[in-house]
Amino acid sequence: MPFTEVRKVWRNTTQVMCSASGFFEELFPLVRAINQKLPAGKRLRVLAGDPPIDWDQVKTVDDTSKFFDRDASIASVLEKEVLSKHRKALMLFGTFHLFHGIYFAGSGPRSGPGSAVSIYEKNYPNLTFVISDFGFFDLKSSAPSSNQFADWPVPSLTLAKGTWLGALDLSHFLPPPLIIEDNCNTRNEFPKEVQKPMEELVDAFLYLGPTDLILREQMPADIALDTDYMAESERRLPLQGFPPESFTSKEFNERMVRTAQNAIFTVPRPPDAKILVQRCLDRKSRSTPQ
Repeated sequence: MPFTEVRKVWRNTTQVMCSASGFFEELFPLVRAINQKLPAGKRLRVLAGDPPIDWDQVKTVDDTSKFFDRDASIASVLEKEVLSKHRKALMLFGTFHLFHGIYFAGSGPRSGPGSAVSIYEKNYPNLTFVISDFGFFDLKSSAPSSNQFADWPVPSLTLAKGTWLGALDLSHFLPPPLIIEDNCNTRNEFPKEVQKPMEELVDAFLYLGPTDLILREQMPADIALDTDYMAESERRLPLQGFPPESFTSKEFNERMVRTAQNAIFTVPRPPDAKILVQRCLDRKSRSTPQ
């Protein structure tokens, strides 16, 4: 099968960062090369956990809503292809999909059944070992001192249960999100379901060095120069709820140049609450019968 067809597997996904990343276009050929040297019973399988989506059929924001129950899709794939067959798997997902004991309730963008691991752990408990990186952990402003990590080898893996890291809550590792409520009021906090010690959410932490040395992944040239695909990506962004005025081709190119000139990763600034509130009010006014 031509590579241009194979790459649709990771380009036609619900996740923008996957389609703009060089990781996947390197991972799949690497796994294939490894498997060619292994007997059939030892070969690796790569399972796609994201909900399948046909972007040719997506024309409005409402069209995308049925494709974004990602945790349920991930859990279903793991149950069917791994756990029920007594196999082992290495899961590569954002940590929020892997937290133990997270069940969301109510309405809103996180109103699904829970994290992927929490969903399948109802039937397959005590089988998953969750490792979280240090995320955006700010050693300068949080209680722990950077000196506490000075003699840690890179990389390091440390358990969460019964440790001072495990006793910290999520706000020490990630900045709380800005939440817009139904009445257009705002608040900065994590959903109550994850407001608990980290040792209840993960089993271990992976330390990869000082956070001020984290680098951004640069977009590969073969993706950035694929004008047809970049135009399609620009079409998809507003369908996923992103404001279209922030993702024009010109702005996108300028952003790539800026990140290439300074590859150091910094925690993104929180969105302007006033702008988000105004958008919320505008949406409500348009939906209110005159």
